Amino acid sequence: MTEMFDAAARSAVFFDETHRIIRDQLRRFVEQEIKPHAEAWEREGATPREVLRRMGELGFLGLRYPERFGGAGLGATASVVLAEELGRSGFGGVAITVLVHTDMAGVHILNAGDEAQQARWLPDIVSGRRIAAIAVTEPGAGSDVKALATRARRDGEDWVIDGEKIFITNGVRGDLVIVAARTEGAPPSSAGVSMLVVERGAPGLTVARALDKHGWRSSDTAELRFEGCRVPARNLLGQEGRGFYEIMRNFQNERLVLAAMAMGEAQAALALTLAHVRTRRAFGGALWDKQAIRQRLAMLAARVEAARHMIYALARRIEAGEETVREVSMLKALCGELVNDVMRDCVQFHGAMGFMRESAIERMARDARVQAIGGGATEVMLEEVAKRM
Repeated sequence: MTEMFDAAARSAVFFDETHRIIRDQLRRFVEQEIKPHAEAWEREGATPREVLRRMGELGFLGLRYPERFGGAGLGATASVVLAEELGRSGFGGVAITVLVHTDMAGVHILNAGDEAQQARWLPDIVSGRRIAAIAVTEPGAGSDVKALATRARRDGEDWVIDGEKIFITNGVRGDLVIVAARTEGAPPSSAGVSMLVVERGAPGLTVARALDKHGWRSSDTAELRFEGCRVPARNLLGQEGRGFYEIMRNFQNERLVLAAMAMGEAQAALALTLAHVRTRRAFGGALWDKQAIRQRLAMLAARVEAARHMIYALARRIEAGEETVREVSMLKALCGELVNDVMRDCVQFHGAMGFMRESAIERMARDARVQAIGGGATEVMLEEVAKRM
C-alpha cells in the first residue's frame, strides 16, 4: 500500500527533483527522530522545542520562506510535501505543532509584516528558535471570524488587548502569538479586525489553562487570556482594520495543508491495516482473503489517491496565483470526511485490538477526528462551496 502511494507521487507531474529530495529527507527524519520518541510526547502533552529546532537546522521549517531569512523560497507544493509526510508519521499532534508554526501562524508575518517585522521575527521562526501560534478562535467565535469579541485599543505607543482565545495550538509554549482583535468600534463584521504579534512574557498575557484533548495529544493547546495586555504599536501586522482579509487570505493555504496532512494520515492507516489483514487469521485464512475486506480497502485507496491528486493540482494553482476558494473548500470538506471514513474501516478491520489504547490505529483514529472540525468544519466548507455554485 505504501509503495503504491510512493510510486504515484514520484510519477506525478506535480513534483520535481527538489520536492522528491525534500520528501525523502522528511521521511528519514520522521522514521529516525519522530516515531521512536513520539509516544513519550503523547504522554507529556507536547512536542519538545528541540524537535522544531532540529527541523529548522535541516531546513524543514523554512520551505515557504525567502532565502534572505534562511528559507528555501518554495511554493505551496513544498508545504503539501511537509504536511503529507508529517501526517504519515501517525502522530497528528506532532504534525499540527509543526504546521501551525510554519503554515498557519508564522506565515502571517511573511504575508502582512513590514521589512522590520520580517527581519525581527522570521529568522527565528525559520530556525525553530521561537515557536509561533495563531490566536483567532474564541469561546464565542470559531469559524465565524466576523464574530470576534477580543478588542485592542491604542494607548500612546502601545496597543492594549482584552479578551480570550481558545483551542490555540502552541499556545502553552509559543513564543510569538499572532492575535486577531477588533480595533474599531464597529459591530461584529469583517471591518475593524486587526492582527498583532504578542511575544511571550508580554504583560497581561496569561495561559488560563492547558486543554485536555481527545486526540492530537502531543500538541500543546491553550486557552489564552488577555487582560490589559500591552504590546508596542510596531507589533501591528499590516494595516489596521484589515486583519480579517489577511486571515481569509491564508485560510486557503491552511486548508490545503490540513487536507494534505489528512491524506498522509489516511495513507499510514491503510498501510498499517493492510499489513494487519495479511497476517491476521480468522475462519481458516487471512483476513485479506475475504473479498469484502479487500474491496473496501481498495476503494478507500482509490479515494485517497484521487484526493491527493486534487491536493497537488490545487497547490500548483495556488502557486500560479489563481482563485481557488471554491476548490479548496471542496478539498477541506472532502479530506476531512475521507480520513475519518478510512479510520473507521481500519479500526473495524483491526477488531478488538483497534479499540485498545496500545494500538497505533486507535491513536490515529482519535487524531483524525478533528480533521472534519478544525480549520473550517465540514459544514462551513460546504456552505462556501454552495455559495459559489
